[in-house]
Amino acid sequence: MRKADLHMHTKHSDGAHSTEEVILMAKERGLEIISITDHDNISAIKEAIEIGRFYGIEVIPGLEISSDIRDQEVHILAYFFDPDSKELEEYLKFFRSERVKRASRIVEKLNLLGFEITIEDVLEKAGDSAVGRPHIAQAMVQRQIVSNYYEAFYKFIGNGCPAYEKKIHLSPKSAFKIINDAGGLSFIAHPNNMPDVILKELIEDGVDGIEVIHPSHLPNQVKHFRGIVGEFFLLESGGSDFHGGDRNDYSNFGKYYTTSLKVDAMKNYLLRNTA
Repeated sequence: MRKADLHMHTKHSDGAHSTEEVILMAKERGLEIISITDHDNISAIKEAIEIGRFYGIEVIPGLEISSDIRDQEVHILAYFFDPDSKELEEYLKFFRSERVKRASRIVEKLNLLGFEITIEDVLEKAGDSAVGRPHIAQAMVQRQIVSNYYEAFYKFIGNGCPAYEKKIHLSPKSAFKIINDAGGLSFIAHPNNMPDVILKELIEDGVDGIEVIHPSHLPNQVKHFRGIVGEFFLLESGGSDFHGGDRNDYSNFGKYYTTSLKVDAMKNYLLRNTA
């Protein structure tokens, strides 16, 4: 069995490393199958597939998008979709635009709290990637508003904090349809704090699988989610959710992974449903 990490991020969203750097690290840590799952952005995929081929690593098209159900945020991982899907790209373009608007609202709240920070500071940190709160946190560190990345979240921009702003979301059911229409599979990401009643509602809405392996999952949770996968005949994924940089999660990369058997199950599922 080959090691497969199906959850990681690059500079194309809120990761700290380039596509090639991530693939080189994956090679060093014994991974043979990966999926780069940037937030609302698939611009790394084609480059990653080409670089991966050179280093002998299979790269699966991946993506992470946000949704919510009954005021609970739900992250959805997508795999094996067509990167050239026009409908998918239109959706992602809209949500990347909404990310900038949200960042502007957070900056305005920080200004009202008396902090000198501009949206330009944030966009400079983001570069060409999809803008997110990590870029705001980085700008806050640079402006010496906070001493570190994590302080920005737990004091100011984290959920429920003074400068927090909710994302624009679509329903999980709509997300599943967008992914399915692009030829892909949808998975519930890191459901460690998700009540089973919501998990089962997402299953009824048509999700294809659950991310069972994740750094936030305790051994009893892995067993629990694997039981749900078996009970409802779902697919299983897993990965490190690697970002690098200020997250300092390098020890997770190569430690949390699934196997090629789970990837083969995904491929077989797609073959059966497109035959």
